[in-house]
Amino acid sequence: MSWATQGRLASSSRVCYPLTRGMTDLPAKMIQSVLPGLGRFSLLVAEVVRSLATQRLSGRDVLNQLYFIGVKSQTVVLVTGAFTGMVLCAQTYFQFHKVKMDTATLAVVSVSMCGELGPVLTALMVAGRVGAAMAAELGTMKVTEQIDALRTLAAHPIDYLVVPRVVATMIAVPLLTAESITVGITAAYLVGVHLLQIDPGYSLVNMQRFTDHRDVLMGFIKSFIFGGIIATTGCYKGIHCGQGAEGVGHATTEAVVYASIAILMSNFFLTLLLTRLLALT
Repeated sequence: MSWATQGRLASSSRVCYPLTRGMTDLPAKMIQSVLPGLGRFSLLVAEVVRSLATQRLSGRDVLNQLYFIGVKSQTVVLVTGAFTGMVLCAQTYFQFHKVKMDTATLAVVSVSMCGELGPVLTALMVAGRVGAAMAAELGTMKVTEQIDALRTLAAHPIDYLVVPRVVATMIAVPLLTAESITVGITAAYLVGVHLLQIDPGYSLVNMQRFTDHRDVLMGFIKSFIFGGIIATTGCYKGIHCGQGAEGVGHATTEAVVYASIAILMSNFFLTLLLTRLLALT
């Protein structure tokens, strides 16, 4: 082997070595960046649970948050539920009409809205509106040192800022889910009967026959858990945001993205778990 060939091999190995080592260190860096965040989030959840068990809630703060989270979110939730029910009815009818099963359309819409689409879409809409608002509000308070002022006044920020938002969200999301399910099924009925000419009597009978109380219960349990995910994620991102307007902007975006991902991922596992548990009742 010539000296020139040996030199090229040595230089190529010197160039590839840092790149290889960087690729090897990438998983370790990802783990080091994720684990501290998971630890802080777990501590926040533990503090919220401890505060709920030991501290007395402020009814006024909870009512204010209920108005902001529940009442002001009704428009987007009702519009989402109505058009979801209508498009689901239309798509189901187009497929069922091929096999002469038109009257089973509302049954599919009812089961889907109660167990899956109602709670998931409602939670996603609330996460986009409320989760971002929580992160922005608490992030601004942190940047302007209002949270530090609360600690100076011997007021724990978790008790005063986080717990009322978590409780209000876990109450409001199931109620909004019930509205979304009701409006979605009603809109699907109107589209199916008056626009697609489905027989109303047989449709209602099949819907009542195939829609079980377990579907409704599953939807409410999911929405209750989704409410906790939205509130804790938004509050966590707000309290631990970076400095300045850029930090608040990043926290707001991450609150919506992480809450939406957590909702979709937890929905899969909740469906498997609740299906088995509710089958035993």
